[in-house]
Amino acid sequence: MNRKDFIKAGLGTAAIAPLAGAMQAAEVPEFARGAREMGPILSSPEYRRNPALKGRFCSYFCDDAIWTLRDITRQRPRSVFDHPFCAVLKECHEKYGLKMQINLFYRTDFFYGMDEFTLADVTDAYKGEFEANSDWLRFGFHSLQEFPDYPWINAEYADVKKLFDMIHGQVERFAGEKSFAHACVPHWCPMSKDGVRALKDSGIRLMECSIGPRYEFDGKAERLPYGHSFRLLQNRKPETGFYWRESRNTAISASICAYNHITEEQAARTALSLDYIYDRDTGMNFHHMFCDAPCLNLCTLKTLEGDIARCLGREYLIFSNHEQYFFKDYLAYQPEYADKIRLMCRTMHENGYGFIFMEDTVA
Repeated sequence: MNRKDFIKAGLGTAAIAPLAGAMQAAEVPEFARGAREMGPILSSPEYRRNPALKGRFCSYFCDDAIWTLRDITRQRPRSVFDHPFCAVLKECHEKYGLKMQINLFYRTDFFYGMDEFTLADVTDAYKGEFEANSDWLRFGFHSLQEFPDYPWINAEYADVKKLFDMIHGQVERFAGEKSFAHACVPHWCPMSKDGVRALKDSGIRLMECSIGPRYEFDGKAERLPYGHSFRLLQNRKPETGFYWRESRNTAISASICAYNHITEEQAARTALSLDYIYDRDTGMNFHHMFCDAPCLNLCTLKTLEGDIARCLGREYLIFSNHEQYFFKDYLAYQPEYADKIRLMCRTMHENGYGFIFMEDTVA
C-alpha cells in the first residue's frame, strides 16, 4: 500500500483499535519473530487518580490541526464560530457541554504544496473570543508539521523544548494563555525520554503513551512499513524499540515505540478509567488516549453508534479525531465529519457523561 492509499483508508496518524483488541494477541506476531523482547520501560509505576472527580466523564481531542486557523486568518469571519469547523464545536458545547482540545502543527506541510502557513501567521483579531471560550476550547502541542512520521522518536531535549515554546508562544499571542492545554498527544505518539523531560519542564501534566510488548530492533527494514526503520535508526535512543498495535489498517500494525510506552498489565490498571500512571523518573503522568473510545475518523456514521455503545458504562472515555478529514479538498475527505461529532456528543450526554479536559484527570 502506498502513502496515498494509506491516507485514503481513513486512518489518523496514531489511531488504534480499542485496548481489548490489543490484548487478545497471545503469541509473538510474525513481524517480531527472532527479535529480542525488551523489558518494561516503567519498572515501578505509581497509579494515581484525581479524588475530586466523581461520576462518568469523557474527553475529546483533535490532532493535526492548522488548516482551520489558516482559513480564519485569511477569510476573517465575523466570529471564529462562523467557520464551519468551529461552528459544530460551539453547537455541541451549547447543547451537550462539549469540551475539547485541538492539537496543533506549527506549519502546513510541503506534501500539500508550497502555500506555507505557520502559527506565526495566525491573526490575533480573535484573541478575546478565544479567551472567552477557553473554559471549553483549548489548543495543544503536537508537532512541527505532518511529515515525517514519528517526528519525536529520537528527539533531543532542546529540540522538543524549542518547538514547544514556539507553539505555546503563538497560542498565547493569538488565543491567550488560558487557551493552552497542558495534556499532550505527540504526533504519531512515541516520544524520547529527553522529550518527555522537556514536556514536563514545559508544564505538560499528562501525555499519551503506547501499549504492548516491545522488541529490540535488529536493523531488518522489512519489520516496519514506509521506511519507518530509518526513522527508528536516525539518532537512535536506547529506549527505542518496536511493537504490535491492533489497527483497522494492518499496514501500520508494526509500529515504533519510545519512552512513553507501557505494558499491557500496566494499561489494564488504567484503561477506561480515571486512573493514570505516574513515572517517578521523569515526573510525567501517562494515559493511553487512543484506546478508550473510537477515533471518529476511523468510523462511519453508521458504525460509530455501535462503536460507542460497546464502551458505554466505563468510567472514563477519550474520543479522538483528525482535522484534515473535515476539508473537502483533502484526498480522504469525510462528508459525515460534523455529524459524527454531533452523534458522539449527544450519545455521551444522554448516557450521563460529562465532558472534561484530559489534564483535569490529574490531581
